[in-house]
Amino acid sequence: MLKTLKVSTVDLDIGMYVSALDRPWLGTPFITQGFFIENLEEVDLLRQYCDFVLIDSRRSSMRKKTSQRKLPQVTREAAAKQRPVTERRRVPVEKIFAEHAISPYSDDSGWEEEAPRAKQVMDSLVHDIGGLFDEVEEGEKLNVVRLRKSVEPVVDSISRNPDACLWVARMKQHDKYTYKHSLGASIWAVALGRQLGLPRHDLRSLAMGCMLMDVGKLRVDPDLLQADRELSVDETSEVAAHVTHGLDILQEGGMINQNVLDIVAHHHERFDGSGYPNGLRNEEIPPFARIAGVVDTYDAITSSRSYAEAVSPSDAIKILYKARDEAFQAELVEAFIQAVGIYPAGTLVELSSGEVGIVVAEYRTRRLRPKVMILLDARKRRLNTSRIVDLQELAANGHSALSIKRSLEPEAYDIDVSKLAI
Repeated sequence: MLKTLKVSTVDLDIGMYVSALDRPWLGTPFITQGFFIENLEEVDLLRQYCDFVLIDSRRSSMRKKTSQRKLPQVTREAAAKQRPVTERRRVPVEKIFAEHAISPYSDDSGWEEEAPRAKQVMDSLVHDIGGLFDEVEEGEKLNVVRLRKSVEPVVDSISRNPDACLWVARMKQHDKYTYKHSLGASIWAVALGRQLGLPRHDLRSLAMGCMLMDVGKLRVDPDLLQADRELSVDETSEVAAHVTHGLDILQEGGMINQNVLDIVAHHHERFDGSGYPNGLRNEEIPPFARIAGVVDTYDAITSSRSYAEAVSPSDAIKILYKARDEAFQAELVEAFIQAVGIYPAGTLVELSSGEVGIVVAEYRTRRLRPKVMILLDARKRRLNTSRIVDLQELAANGHSALSIKRSLEPEAYDIDVSKLAI
């Protein structure tokens, strides 16, 4: 019997294992790339987005189906009525991090003041992380002490004002996706930790853990990591083994910080139990690993990869929000949205005037009216000299007509943010 079958979505049954769609996973509500069909709503969603899917018959046969009959065409509303709805009780952040001294942060510097510091910090960090990863790739032990010293200035900068470091991080590019992703995820994690009010030493643990969560990929065949095709079961298992490789690298380097180890071990676990390697769910997943799962996904889907195009930050936020209390804990998703906003620093946007620019700083109380560096005029022609407009200040002065119309995909209009002066 064939292991992978092409099945029309009108013929789907509960219990089938969907291994691939007839379209990219990005742009669909399905966060986990590969899942068992659990209910009628998932069948209906698959019918809405796809004409056919690939079903792993071997994995499907290993799970007892809830129903052996063909399912009728149903609406999302009808599907929702056919299954019980259970609301998880909200958990205060203080309870999630009960063993940590939660205390809110305030901005100690403005964007203009912090931006040059952030640039220096990121220049140093890019150099350091590249060197550390190269050493590990060449068989040397991870230099834990050097890593800790490297992330301290980043934690300092984000503690003072997250916007500058977030903006500079979006500008920075690295030849290797693993390095760039490690940098990005680390910055997002510290920003989220700051929003949660975690103390400085915890922010440092988040930075280190997210910097290292994919270090195990250095021991995985690079051809598999860069493949733009569906991987076989064995190949998928080999890629997933980067978690074990990462823990080996940390232990060889003498890492004893349990929060860092938790991040590396469990950043692919999902709140509903659909993740790996252990299928942990809810509070079984360590809190820092839950944070890592959110920022890992956000940075990945907003970055260009060999097998997927990047999505805009606002679309990525929508994807995370739809996945709250499924793939990710709702409280952490909502805190992340509060930390970075709909238009995070570094987001390309089109204004109501038709002009195109990049968000350079946010106001956390007025997230729809950030500061924007204008790059293209209304006819999408490159400006000789960019200028910064403050949408909040304009609104305060009665010029409310100028606003953000929409966010753009990375590299829209051939804008290479890495070449912008910072």
